[in-house]
Amino acid sequence: MHVHVVGVCGTFMGSLARLAKALGYRVTGSDANVYPPMSVQLEEIGIELMEGYRAENLTPAPDLVIVGNALSRGNPEIEALLDARLPYLSGPQWLAEHVLPGRKVLAVAGTHGKTTTASMLAWILEAAGLKPGFLIGGVLGNFGLSSRLAAPGAPFVVEADEYDTAFFDKRSKFVHYRPDVAVLNNLEFDHADIFPDLAAIERQFHHFVRTVPGNGGLVVADGEPALERVLAMGCWTPVERFGERPDSDWQLLLDPDDSRAFTVLHRDERHSVRWGLSGRHNAANGVAALAAANQAGVSLADGCRALTTFAAPKRRQEVRGDVAGIQVLDDFAHHPTAIALTLEGLHRDRHGGRLLAVIEPRSNTMRQGAMKTRLADSVVAAERVWWYQPPGLDWSLAEVVAGHAASRVESDLEMMVGEIVDAALPGDRIVVMSNGGFGGIHDKLLHALEVRHGGTH
Repeated sequence: MHVHVVGVCGTFMGSLARLAKALGYRVTGSDANVYPPMSVQLEEIGIELMEGYRAENLTPAPDLVIVGNALSRGNPEIEALLDARLPYLSGPQWLAEHVLPGRKVLAVAGTHGKTTTASMLAWILEAAGLKPGFLIGGVLGNFGLSSRLAAPGAPFVVEADEYDTAFFDKRSKFVHYRPDVAVLNNLEFDHADIFPDLAAIERQFHHFVRTVPGNGGLVVADGEPALERVLAMGCWTPVERFGERPDSDWQLLLDPDDSRAFTVLHRDERHSVRWGLSGRHNAANGVAALAAANQAGVSLADGCRALTTFAAPKRRQEVRGDVAGIQVLDDFAHHPTAIALTLEGLHRDRHGGRLLAVIEPRSNTMRQGAMKTRLADSVVAAERVWWYQPPGLDWSLAEVVAGHAASRVESDLEMMVGEIVDAALPGDRIVVMSNGGFGGIHDKLLHALEVRHGGTH
């Protein structure tokens, strides 16, 4: 069977292509820009890639076309697909029909932390000997992969995204997955390009909850008003709650003296974790993963033991290099809440030196200005902040962050790199925050630091 994947270099679609290849299909793919690292990963396993969207990519005709959600009507390859009456599915529907049947599906949903929490869950299951399959929106640190098929009958972890499915299916992706266990990590407004308000997202989460069977499980964060409203719309599945409340089924106790340690209380058990991550949000993600893994048969003790060896996914507080004691980190945070939580965690974890933040408002929600009034407050944990004003942004970052005295706005990337390097001192940490490549700023910073201070990273 020949499967062609349109939009193959996105993390989700590229990961899907890997699964199709593992099922024994002949797989080809096309994208507007065929670029590493995904292109290299796909070519290494024998997937033929085509640059650009063209009608010729569908000749000879594949048996099935899997369409990514970034594609819309008017795209030449989509128009050729429809004109030729070729069979096609969305990525989530293909996953639901060809991979998930016969597997215990554990899905992780929420505005923030899906990739990290799903990665933790996959690693806990792996450490317990369950050899899970997974499809997650990032490269897992412990596996070096973003997807794995695994054996039939093994549990399967999927990152459950609320974004819409395809040009022909405007439901959220996660309604396709029909999980046995679903994690609802948090919920607030995002994706302003497709949702008019928070209530619209809550309705999609309600649709997701409707798909979880009565003999399955819901793992739900405490203290989330939007999630309470979702459950109030209807819930037919046993709920376990996690959080810092004393009555939580899975109670998180943060260590006041160690930013990389926490304790979990569940029924009569109490176990502690010391790991390589920092921040309240990561500890909460860890507890959510422990609760979900427990529903797959993993004990709290074994789950906590696994988390001590957990390696964060790529682009989640990832250290890109260190020059003269100045560390450059890469983080995917692109929503004010995620920015604030990440900076707070890094601030609490530091041992001397300052925290310097470099932020690109790149997501559709940020570019539309839906969150702009929250930006200045999101960076209070950083001593210095550089904001990048990208071309085409039709509102002024300078006006928005004027109330934060330590903020500076630049529209010239090279100039901004120079300013950061001039300001950085040994012991400082520079955290770059964007959901895109940010013009290769990480390598530019490391190179400029090497020129200034000597040595390599």
